[in-house]
Amino acid sequence: MPDAKTIAFYDAAAERYANMTGTDAPSDQLVAFMALLPPHAHVLDLGCGPARASVHMRDAGFVPDPVDASQGMIDLANETHQIGARKLTFDDVDMVNTYDGIWANFSLLHAPRADLPRILAALATALHANGVLHVALKTGSGEARDDIDRLYTYLTVTELHDLLTTAGFAVIATVEGHEIGCAGTDDPFVAMRARKND
Repeated sequence: MPDAKTIAFYDAAAERYANMTGTDAPSDQLVAFMALLPPHAHVLDLGCGPARASVHMRDAGFVPDPVDASQGMIDLANETHQIGARKLTFDDVDMVNTYDGIWANFSLLHAPRADLPRILAALATALHANGVLHVALKTGSGEARDDIDRLYTYLTVTELHDLLTTAGFAVIATVEGHEIGCAGTDDPFVAMRARKND
């Protein structure tokens, strides 16, 4: 079940969030992810927000499926980009052997810690064999709300690696860094690219 306060923030702040996070060029992480995909790959953009990653993927010749739990984000994405974004929560992921890639960029950090093994297993099921998953989230420990009332689950690098391995993935790249988000804090993060095992 999505956290109501977190969803309410994104519904109300969709345009501000888009203005703060938007770029005209794909990020280095997205470029590296796309380089692992086959031509015309079908990609789930999980927690797409304003769907700029989906736009970059579409421009690169891929077929994105942008989804989000926030209706405000979906409306903004479709009004701005005509991208076909649709409402879908982590709990709704029940596809089987559907995607070549899944882009989960700073979205799974809003899932309850106890649900992460189940969600990651569902993402593995949704991918074709050898499909690629990108996950990025803030590092740390425990669960907490930030200064603008969004609920976060924090993981260590080792915890995320172990969760991905248990779900049936082989981690192929790990990037750590710091980033200033909507709450104005400079937070550590990890991004991992992983390939589904045969």
